[in-house]
Amino acid sequence: MKDPLGRLVSHDLRGTMPPNPVGVALVIHGGGEKGFGPMPWWEGAVLRMRPFAKALEQAAGDRLAVVRLKNRYFGWNGTEQTPLTDARWALDRIRDRYAGLPVALIGHSMGGRVVTHLAAEPGVTTVVALAPWVEDGDPRLGRPGLEVLLMHGLQDRTTDPARTQRLGEVLRSQGADVTWRPVEGEWHSMLRHAPTWHREVAEFVTASLGAGETPQAGQDSL
Repeated sequence: MKDPLGRLVSHDLRGTMPPNPVGVALVIHGGGEKGFGPMPWWEGAVLRMRPFAKALEQAAGDRLAVVRLKNRYFGWNGTEQTPLTDARWALDRIRDRYAGLPVALIGHSMGGRVVTHLAAEPGVTTVVALAPWVEDGDPRLGRPGLEVLLMHGLQDRTTDPARTQRLGEVLRSQGADVTWRPVEGEWHSMLRHAPTWHREVAEFVTASLGAGETPQAGQDSL
């Protein structure tokens, strides 16, 4: 599609789409406050989420479909909230392919803001927000049956771990099952203790979706 400036831009999904999974994990990258520059697959924020997808694939095999979303644009972009539009498009595609399956949303930074906004979307049962961007006016969509993992590096100077902890307290008060996981000595990039982030997210999501079984053979690519 073309944006208002006439540029060709697109959102896109990549991942593994096995024939009979028990659930779906949608992995969503970060970005910035503003920016209508097209987002390529090789952008650092997009690439940072590849190891999370890989860890999920290795942990669950064919019991879990794992897809990564690439947004059209770099930014959140104020009231336009373009990443939410892109994520809802991705959820529609997932529902078309895997109607009725539970969905886990995994997002970093701006992607963490996206997943907390979409916690009440049909089919979403699990939310993982990694160093999320949290604003006071954002919706708090906790409910019984929703499983939430909030991870945040305590040395993060880009987003605020204290805000993330408070978000967890509100979601828990609304009935959600919330795990708050501060990471000592970690920055916003999640690179200093990268294996810990990848492992704990994979363990949480596979357990939440009931996908922690021995991998099976045969899967398609999206």
